[in-house]
Amino acid sequence: MTESLPAAAVVRVALLSFDPTLITQVDALNTKQADYLIPAIEQLPGLIHWYTGVSPDGTMAAISVWDSEDHAKQMDQLKEMVVTARGEVATLVGAYTGSIVNYPISWTI
Repeated sequence: MTESLPAAAVVRVALLSFDPTLITQVDALNTKQADYLIPAIEQLPGLIHWYTGVSPDGTMAAISVWDSEDHAKQMDQLKEMVVTARGEVATLVGAYTGSIVNYPISWTI
């Protein structure tokens, strides 16, 4: 069954690359950050879904679905993400090497 989404819905894809030898530390940091990111993100209007994962290949992904581009862009200003979480990541892995893109949703399954 296909999920019904708003016509303006977007999927936000945030990717981070890091040295794979840091997988244990990055995974632990990701788990710790959930304690303060989840409550902050849940307060934002328009969030439909959020998924985060860390791979042993040296990448981390945060995939979220929002009801509009404007609501997805709230993440660009969320202090807990932009200042706190990214600061902790930079301290652990060095400079942030990743990308963040909002994609209009073309189709779903």
